[in-house]
Amino acid sequence: MLGITAEFLRICRARDTKAAIDFQNSLRRKLKTRAGHLDPQNLCAFDVSYDKSTRADFGAAAMVTFPDLRLIEEQTERQQADFPYVPGLLAFREGPVILDLYDRLGVKPDILLVEGHGVAHPRGFGIASLLGVLLDMPAIGFAKTRLVGEYNEPGPNKGDSSELLFEGQVVGRALRTRRNVRPVFVSIGHKIGLKQAAEIVLQCCTRYRLPDPLRRAHGLANELRRANS
Repeated sequence: MLGITAEFLRICRARDTKAAIDFQNSLRRKLKTRAGHLDPQNLCAFDVSYDKSTRADFGAAAMVTFPDLRLIEEQTERQQADFPYVPGLLAFREGPVILDLYDRLGVKPDILLVEGHGVAHPRGFGIASLLGVLLDMPAIGFAKTRLVGEYNEPGPNKGDSSELLFEGQVVGRALRTRRNVRPVFVSIGHKIGLKQAAEIVLQCCTRYRLPDPLRRAHGLANELRRANS
């Protein structure tokens, strides 16, 4: 995947939105949305906080054991964001810093949990899918709001869910992670089935709406941004 990753980084530096869309469409052929049941021993969550004034990305990774969610490792990094904000092209602004964080991990994870969508995306290939394909790893997309599709409100209890439909296809699940709290949106990134992706997200939500590892990564990224503002 080195050649593909190099092309991805070239497109990011060039700020070429047309090339970015073409890249998404071409790489989508490599996407795997079905897999046997995985037995992950660990999981790494990634989040990025963006500073509009400096156009810098502040990325964080939080690696935990699974399913007991014991912290193994944390990484943070500041990086200038070459690519502008364009709806549907988040991967090209945040992907480079996440790839660098992944490279710095002392232990490689079994699954990636990414703040952003996977196949629940206008072109069926959001940041979780792109990172999963580039790293050839199982990946889950997690988002607090939907990008595409329609759904029926799931039941009020933790674990209740409903299908997220886009253009007649199931692209994700609206998942209740706390009782009577707004649902979150889970989608396949790469090399994992939707049912197991939702189960893993739910197991990571012990007390809060967001999965614990992702909350940790989110907090680290925001701390780094504030320390550099």
